Amino acid sequence: MTVAIDRATGKRSGDRAPRPGRARRLKRSFDKHWYAYAMIAPVAVVLGVLVLYPLAYGFYLTLTDANSLNSARTIGVNEIEATYKFIGLDNYADILWGETAYDRFWSHFVWTIVWTAACVALHYGIGLGLALLLNQKLRGRTLYRLVLILPWAVPTFVTVFGWRFMLADAGIINSGLDALGLPTPLWLEDTFWQRFAAIMVNTWCGVPFMMVSLLGGLQSIDASLYEAAEMDGASAWQRFSHVTLPGLRSVSSTVVLLGIIWTFNQFAVIFLLFGNTAPDAQILVTWAYQLGFGQQPRDFAQSAAYGMLLLAILIVFTSFYRRWLNRNEQQLAI
Repeated sequence: MTVAIDRATGKRSGDRAPRPGRARRLKRSFDKHWYAYAMIAPVAVVLGVLVLYPLAYGFYLTLTDANSLNSARTIGVNEIEATYKFIGLDNYADILWGETAYDRFWSHFVWTIVWTAACVALHYGIGLGLALLLNQKLRGRTLYRLVLILPWAVPTFVTVFGWRFMLADAGIINSGLDALGLPTPLWLEDTFWQRFAAIMVNTWCGVPFMMVSLLGGLQSIDASLYEAAEMDGASAWQRFSHVTLPGLRSVSSTVVLLGIIWTFNQFAVIFLLFGNTAPDAQILVTWAYQLGFGQQPRDFAQSAAYGMLLLAILIVFTSFYRRWLNRNEQQLAI
């Protein structure tokens, strides 16, 4: 093998040029794509102001003992300066391992997990069943789709207040049960029935989104796959398990992940249905609101710490969920 050498520089013709530094690469990228950077700059600024700054400030508050008594505030013409102190990770330690850790965090954490799992399972199961029905050739199918999507189109607070009236002691649900001679639960007073009602109302609100998403996925599956399976003698269940579910895998993985994130942080249903009257039915996000705004003194530091823990839980779960999906896809490819 012959290598040419430049006598003037002493470099061989096969040598690579040294890689430019990071600053130089960034400058080249900016010179080449300056228009794209200019287009995304307003979005980056808005995200920084509305997301990154509050997130950073909230994390800072978790390292202090800030509450409504020692924070900066204005009373009349008097401006009172903040007197809260830096306490490090004491808030996290108190939440996770303090004397009241179970009552203040772990009990709500367990209920939040149960709430999320039950709601998402019902969303997906009922939504898939309705999507399969609406994917058939039915008379009046458009009308059925319109009626079934109404709970999603109606504002959440209207839906929840409607359910609150129906679930009251003298509401239409208990009146109907009483007329049939059945027991009338205390939907808004008893802990078990409060949780049952919360899952029921959230299921009503969340099924239409899942139904529409899965219906779109069903319509994207090639009809020839069903024809081939039917010609091979596959039963209805075999066509569902070997054609429908694999065809919905990408859609299902996305909507289930979104459903878990939304349900885990579902504030409106719990808060509008019970307010501050159901401490044992509060999920973590509503409990954090209760600490920060629903009591006196308002504990800003602990409420912010709950927010950081919620964010950490969702980040960890999402990373494991995506890894699990990728591993399953690789196994199926093999």
